[in-house]
Amino acid sequence: MMYEQRQQQMMNRVDRRKINGDRRKAIEEERLEVVDLSGMSLETLPHPSLNLATICKLNLSNNDLQIIPESLTARMLNLVVLDAHSNQLKSLPNSIGCLSKLKVLNVSGNLIESLPRTIENCRSLEELNANFNKLSRLPDTIGFELVNLKKLSVNSNKLVFLPMSTSHLTSLKILDARLNNLRSLPEDLENLINLEVLNVSQNFQYLETLPYSIGVLISLVELDVSYNKITTLPDSMGCLRKLQKLYVEGNPLISPPMEVVERGLHVVKEYLSEKMNAGHKSPTKKSWVGKLVKYGTFNGRIGSRKDRQWFHVSPDHHYHSFDGVTSPGYDRKSSKYTGNRSIEGLASPRHLRMFSPRRLFSSKNFF
Repeated sequence: MMYEQRQQQMMNRVDRRKINGDRRKAIEEERLEVVDLSGMSLETLPHPSLNLATICKLNLSNNDLQIIPESLTARMLNLVVLDAHSNQLKSLPNSIGCLSKLKVLNVSGNLIESLPRTIENCRSLEELNANFNKLSRLPDTIGFELVNLKKLSVNSNKLVFLPMSTSHLTSLKILDARLNNLRSLPEDLENLINLEVLNVSQNFQYLETLPYSIGVLISLVELDVSYNKITTLPDSMGCLRKLQKLYVEGNPLISPPMEVVERGLHVVKEYLSEKMNAGHKSPTKKSWVGKLVKYGTFNGRIGSRKDRQWFHVSPDHHYHSFDGVTSPGYDRKSSKYTGNRSIEGLASPRHLRMFSPRRLFSSKNFF
């Protein structure tokens, strides 16, 4: 009996401590301030009249700021949101690494050429927006440290490549790297298990290939690779079970051919899956087929023909609407982009069934 009483007393003490802790947290949150200095044509920041440690959100957007003082960010220990878009910033302070609670950082529309390596210390960061800058590279180890990052937007920069560590951003849901100078993507993408949207469009004459590991992106819903120099889509893309939108216009595609692309996303998947199955005996393909099976992506079967939606041509003959894909406006005979053809829509998941592993390794054509 005494033992039970002692246990109950201990539990009550723990509960009281938890209640007191919750109260302290609530009081601290009430003390935190939101500071809005946006659109004031500021060239320098005024001396703050409040304790910097009490600021949880700071809006500096739409000013003429060229620098953010090191001393400022070093003392904003409770900052959660920092919005400094549309300024004249050429760099970010190294002390940004002190912002251990920072979740959202928006520095788009500036003149930033590189991000400080200390940004890797912002391990609570969930959204990083650095669009419309002059970035030529990202910190090499950024993917190893920003483990909570869900959205990475670096479009309209001068990036030649994404660091290999990008493939370790396991929480990432959106990656927007369009309008850069990307030559390639990281080879190992299989760790991006939560990635839903990947946009690497409009790298124009630079991006010629996609990594085979793109077929392991088990959560991918939307893929935009339009307006690049891609001639061949990886066979593994036929295993992207959740893919609903695929944009490929503006590429000189050879595989899959145009007549396949124009019949819709489900037919593209069927074509690529069949091609992968036919070539699984090669060493490279064989190893990747094993990975695709391991990650559970290569286990679906395309629905019957009676379930499929077919394309139609609009009366003006300029726009073609199909199921789930936008096609390349590329005329192989004239070697010119027509730019007027599009395929839109969704590939309904109900049209997808299961691939049989037995069929996967069969030499017969099972479509």
